[in-house]
Amino acid sequence: MTIVCRILPVLLATVLLSACGETKDVLPEIEQEVKQEVETVLEEVEPTPEPTQTPEEAKTMASTASNATKDAPQVTDPSTWNDAGKTIMEALEKQYAPYGMTLQAKEGTPYFLAVNRDANVVTVYTADEDGRYTVPFMAMVCSGGMDTPLGYYATPVDYDWRLLMGPSYGQYATRIFDSYLFHSVPYYSQHKDDIEYDEYNLLGTSASLGCIRLEVVDVKWIYDNCPLGTPVLIYADAENPGPMGKPGTIYTDPADTEKRGWDPTDPDPANPWDDAFETGTTIRSQAAWDQWEEQHESWQSSLTPTDLQGWSTDSSVVGTRG
Repeated sequence: MTIVCRILPVLLATVLLSACGETKDVLPEIEQEVKQEVETVLEEVEPTPEPTQTPEEAKTMASTASNATKDAPQVTDPSTWNDAGKTIMEALEKQYAPYGMTLQAKEGTPYFLAVNRDANVVTVYTADEDGRYTVPFMAMVCSGGMDTPLGYYATPVDYDWRLLMGPSYGQYATRIFDSYLFHSVPYYSQHKDDIEYDEYNLLGTSASLGCIRLEVVDVKWIYDNCPLGTPVLIYADAENPGPMGKPGTIYTDPADTEKRGWDPTDPDPANPWDDAFETGTTIRSQAAWDQWEEQHESWQSSLTPTDLQGWSTDSSVVGTRG
């Protein structure tokens, strides 16, 4: 029907011209016009296939969507990440200048950790061509709290396990300042199968006593890849989670006695969760995915023992908050 409606006016013009005895000179032109119109309509009937996603886009969407079994991810267009990251970080640099914040990259310190307390997202930045931390590398879902302090800091110490309030315990803890740390969701005891699973299901919301809780895969990444002295900014922007968006979250079923005690992203071979959850819900740039492919197999050699019982070796700070 579409083809008929489109070509009918041209055919009608041909008939009228024929009646007027004027087809001799214009008929070839009309035939060509009819041919072009048919070709155009056929192209519309068989549209050109959509372009295939780039590997970066495909990996980003697959990882954040397949494991987001509680909250869906909010991933922004990867082509906008760098420009958005530069805009956000330069604005924050001005806002937090009184705290001493600078984007100038420090030698031997490849990353800058920007914690959006109100959106519950940690965005990791690397240096751009000018040596300034403006390039988004990865985004992690987290949980802060109302007592999480805003400001600009540098990490002073880290721990494979850390005693928290409760008492409870956190894996792969990195201190931000004072009694505030990056750490895993708290565990009831210093065992990897004893996580506070109800608290795990609160990731992505304001749930902590002030620390920044993360999935094990993410807090271990900080522990392994961010040397002491890494700059950390804690700021508040509920409307804009960050240049890469907000990762999804994974649901732990409280009735599942086999899995509920484990963080789904813990790379320990004893973890009963499927390996598909090893990457967590982190939104990664292509550079971050390349790093993952290169490094994650070697993580096995740096894992804490599955049933570690021990104590914190840092007695200088009392009353760590979870």
